Formats: sequence, C-alpha cells, structure tokens
Amino acid sequence: MDKKQRRELIAKRVAKELKDGDVVNLGIGMPTMVADFIPEDVEVILQSENGFVNLGPAPEPGQEDPDIVNAGAAPVTIKPGGAFFDSAESFAIIRGGHVAATVLGALEVDEKGNLANWMIPGKMVPGMGGAMDLVTGAKRCIVAMEHTAKGGAHKILKECTLPLTGRGVVDLIVTEMGVIEVTDKGLVLKEIGPGFTVEDVQNATGAELIIDENLKEMEV
Repeated sequence: MDKKQRRELIAKRVAKELKDGDVVNLGIGMPTMVADFIPEDVEVILQSENGFVNLGPAPEPGQEDPDIVNAGAAPVTIKPGGAFFDSAESFAIIRGGHVAATVLGALEVDEKGNLANWMIPGKMVPGMGGAMDLVTGAKRCIVAMEHTAKGGAHKILKECTLPLTGRGVVDLIVTEMGVIEVTDKGLVLKEIGPGFTVEDVQNATGAELIIDENLKEMEV
C-alpha cells in the first residue's frame, strides 16, 4: 500500500466506530478524512473545533467555499441543520462532555493509553491546540495514525518519550496494520490489517501485544 491507500484504509475503519446520534470531533490531519467515509446508514454530528457542527465531507473540486474549512484549514462542507459559533462555544461543547468521541492523530501512544501528539522534536510548533481539552472532555478517544514513523521507528510504545497530551486517555488505536484496544491489562490486537501477520504487527510495535482469541481481519 502507498501512503494514500494506508490513510484511506485507516479512515474507513475509524468511520465504522461511529454510532448513530454521536457528536464526534475530528482532529487535524488524517482524522479529517473520516468525514468522507461515514456509512450512509449512520447519522453522526461532526463538530469542528474552529466553530461549527454538522461538518460534511470534502467538497467536489471547484466547489470549495473559502469560508467553510475545518480546524486544519482544509475545505469542507456543512450539512443541513449545521450551525456556526465562536471558539468559546466550541470549547464549551468539548469541555461540557457533549462529544461522544474524538479522533486524533498521534506521534506516540503507549500501553497505558497515554498520548503524545503535539511536540515534534526539532521543529517549532505553536502548541497542542485543543487536543488536551478533547482527550479530557470526549467520552472516547480514538487514535488514527500510521503504525510506524519514517524509517520504521515505533510509535506504539511501552512508555511515551515525548511530552504527554493526556494520561490514560486513549481507548482505541487504528493503523494500517490493525485495530488495537487499550485495556487495563495492556494492548489487545483485535483486528489485523490486510496482508500483515501477527509477527509483522508485533515487530512494528514497541510494546507487547495481547492477541485477541477472536482475532480477525480488519473490517473496511
């Protein structure tokens, strides 16, 4: 798989985690792709951190509206019944516990569900944005990311090495190699990506995986 195929696979699988009636926040980067793959029979309300609800999929080429962008400044659409509001209201929704799930990218996740997703070593970054609020306020935190960094460096670790965005906040990790649930016993491999073996996934992971007795191929 090339990079685009990996990212689409991850976004499609994450979309299957969303339930009817959920208010869902999609983080910057790959998580925003999830909006394009929500099943037609599932009605969710996508909340954008920069101030609107009922975010829709990316517009058709040439149909972009410069005033309708997601938190990563990428063109999106707004569905009927959507509403725009200021940043204070946006974060009142997040901090008030009204978000059923947030989908975020990550630089590192560890076996205790700790998340590091804002400081990139050697690069200037403006800060963690709203991620700290999201991982605390949302009822469920799903990480959508490629399994390893450049050169095959582990991103799923026994213990994070970068500054944490949140401690013990991650519930599920979805990568091109599999679906991993964070439990009090450790990381449980529930589904395996197409074309990979359990050994492949374990070798690409810096923490010991518990293999679910009902392990199946990733649903996409």
